Amino acid sequence: MPQKIAFQGELGAYGHQACAQARPDFEPLPCETFDDAIESVRKGDADLGMIAVENSTYGRVADVHSLLPESGLHIVDESFVRVHVNLLAKKGAILQQIRHAYGHPVILPQCAGFLRENTISPHATSDNARAAREVAEGDDMTVGALASELAAEIYGLDVLARHIEDSDRNTTRFLVMARDPNYKRRGEHGMMTSFVFRVRNIPAALYKAMGGFATNGVNMTKLESYMVGGHFTATQFYAEIEGHPDDHNVQLALEELGYFTDHLHLMGVYPADPRRLER
Repeated sequence: MPQKIAFQGELGAYGHQACAQARPDFEPLPCETFDDAIESVRKGDADLGMIAVENSTYGRVADVHSLLPESGLHIVDESFVRVHVNLLAKKGAILQQIRHAYGHPVILPQCAGFLRENTISPHATSDNARAAREVAEGDDMTVGALASELAAEIYGLDVLARHIEDSDRNTTRFLVMARDPNYKRRGEHGMMTSFVFRVRNIPAALYKAMGGFATNGVNMTKLESYMVGGHFTATQFYAEIEGHPDDHNVQLALEELGYFTDHLHLMGVYPADPRRLER
């Protein structure tokens, strides 16, 4: 029986594309929400989860960073997927016919220029692949879907316009989640460590907590904050650094961080995707 990897969306979604790219030997398991994808891994219905966390044009995916720390899962890999947005439509349709295009709210701003130039009205839907499926199931030749070429293949649609995204660097970053961590690997392009923490309620605690990374030469690539439980006074931080917790300088930095935090949770240790280095 093949191993399964869960993703948010329907078959043909960009999450499906990420699964095919990063784990081609795994069977993709579509899930309606990120919560459902995470739960399928927790319950054992899937071996891994492919979770979108940020897009180079749109920014971070809402709510995901608050979901991951409570998931009980561990980050074991990252995957950068070049997102090519395509306008799909019924067989035989032409671009000049299309008056409405459906896509996920994250996708719509990424191709706003193309839609405006072609007088196409954007409409939000829960999933790009779902939009493709619904266009295929309908009979309206004036409606299109903003989705992947994989979705066009799956649902039998024509690609009326390829790569219509406004940015030629449009990329989505996914995290691969598993039930068990793997701290033994060493990546060819370096290692990443992700963790969440809450600083103690003392003056300049965050400033002091960050000092250990600077003095020990540890590069912090991400630091984001979000409220915990709807309380303005309870702020949690999600951070990513280059390196492995076994590295001496990382050990020293995390030790110093511990002096100024009342909560520190390691989320994952994983090889850096080589596309992280692309400029």
